[in-house]
Amino acid sequence: MPPGVIHPPLSPLPPPRSNGENKLKELRIITWQIAALQCKPLNNCSLFGRNSIEMLPRWSRILSRISRVGSYQKNTELVRRDLYVFSLRNYATVAPAVEPDVNCDANKPVVNLNKMFWSKPCSLALAIDSPNRIDDPQYTGMKRVILKLMLFYSKQSQFIRWSNAIYHRVTYQIDRPAIYEAFSLEKTFKTTFSLLVLHMWLCLRRLKEEGKEGVELGQYLYETYNHDLELRVSKAGVNLLLTKWMKELEKIFYGNIVAYDAAIGKQEDLQTVIWRNVFSDDGTSKPSESALLPVQAMARYIRREASCLSLTDKEAILSGNFMFTPLEETGSETTRK
Repeated sequence: MPPGVIHPPLSPLPPPRSNGENKLKELRIITWQIAALQCKPLNNCSLFGRNSIEMLPRWSRILSRISRVGSYQKNTELVRRDLYVFSLRNYATVAPAVEPDVNCDANKPVVNLNKMFWSKPCSLALAIDSPNRIDDPQYTGMKRVILKLMLFYSKQSQFIRWSNAIYHRVTYQIDRPAIYEAFSLEKTFKTTFSLLVLHMWLCLRRLKEEGKEGVELGQYLYETYNHDLELRVSKAGVNLLLTKWMKELEKIFYGNIVAYDAAIGKQEDLQTVIWRNVFSDDGTSKPSESALLPVQAMARYIRREASCLSLTDKEAILSGNFMFTPLEETGSETTRK
């Protein structure tokens, strides 16, 4: 601004109308228009007369205004309801401690870890009529020809379907609360990842027994696991440095696999590895007395599952038509007869 020039003071702008005031003004206009229409003489006006035709645009404008006001009131009510819900949430307030329900705890079955997983190993294959089986669709005629042209029955497509089925058995076992309750584990990302690696090792170990075909299918299984693990890491809140996290988890995966392979032959060695990989949070090498029973029970569970998988036939293993030992009824002597 050049020196010496003085601009006149700007007049203050009127405050903007709120949405409520604008809608109130529209309601007044609608009320006035309806009153004007009611007061307008309708002499010589038939149903399809000239006066009625002239009134149609005015009625259409009134109806459109009413619909806009109604939708505004509805949206305002929804916003108020959402704000009311958020106002009830106080994330800074700590919930008061609740006394444990003695009657509820008394109804829970007592888990005797000393009596778990002592039964004789058996095959984990699903029965032919089991609803949990995952079989390839057997099409005939033109459908089969089209699917063949689309490589649906190729070896690669078949391995992808089989690896998804096997991985589904793994996640079905580790994502349910039964395994955490049976071994007194808190469900965190660390424990879930440790159990995921443990059951992946069981499957990869069994697939290796089938030779080249099993090793190749194991590679597809690992790729399926890697994709799911990336989703789990993102869901846990890690969006930055995701590649770095995945590399670290890959190192842990291969380290655990080597440790389990070396310790599977001895109960005590397997207990130490399980304690270090699954239970320990402070880096100690030996389990404490309070955690000894769950660690011993998990070691027996792993050795028994490995034997059960070895007794399961090739067709069930490759196609994923098997299920790990269910852990819902851990109060009995064993969880699988």
